Formats: sequence, C-alpha cells, structure tokens
Amino acid sequence: MSEVRPAQTMLAEALGGDRRGSQRFVARRRGEPCFWVMIGGERIALNDISPEGFSFQADDPQAFGEELEFVLLRDGVPDEIHGRARRMNYLDGAAQIGCRFVALEGDGAERLRDWLIAHVIMSATVRITEKDAAAIVSGRSLI
Repeated sequence: MSEVRPAQTMLAEALGGDRRGSQRFVARRRGEPCFWVMIGGERIALNDISPEGFSFQADDPQAFGEELEFVLLRDGVPDEIHGRARRMNYLDGAAQIGCRFVALEGDGAERLRDWLIAHVIMSATVRITEKDAAAIVSGRSLI
C-alpha cells in the first residue's frame, strides 16, 4: 500500500492546526449518494470525500484513532479502491465519523484523484474543463 500523507497535512498536524489540507466534495449527485465505502461487509453512503479522507453517518462514535480496512465504490463505475483509514473524529450532533486515509493500495491515490476530477466536472453548474477540475481537486480547502 502507498502512504497517503500530503506535506501540508503533516505540517498542519505538527502545528496543531486544521487537518483539512484539501477540498472536501459532497458525495452526492442530483441529491443521491454517488460514493460509498464498504467496511466489514457493510455498504455505507459517504457524506463527503477528499484526496485525504471521507466521512459517513454513524450512530455509534466507535473508537477514535482506530484504523479500519475499507473499499471505496463509485456509482456506475466497476472500479474499487482498497485501503486503510483512521477514525479521526466524531461529530455527535451530526452523527458523523470523519476518517483519514492511512494507505491506499496500488494506484489508488491516482484513481481517487481521477474519480474526484470526474465528480467535479459532472457536478459543476457551469462549464468546466478537466484542467480546471484537476486544479480544484488538487487545491487547498476553500473552507
């Protein structure tokens, strides 16, 4: 598995700042989930996804810092991305768990980038080029 740790994220952690180094994308298209994660055989719709991690709804806060094996899925695409992530936080009011990628198998990081570029293009409300979408995916968080 390849290590997924952007330099800006490691620096932010070391300084005790926000771990959000890249833009998060709502994991829905036309109001329906379009990104999923398989954890322990359960298929769960994602709330958001980024090059650094993902979040999903969960009633149980589960173990903070615990690592989990996962498979990412995208609607209409037979491709899968396998990896490991760490549970980083739980938002009680939203019943949401945030996870950060620890490792993605093989070319998983590149395939995820391609998935996100396609998602940005398909979700845009104005005409957008692949180059523009790639800049959005690889850019800093806007929030």
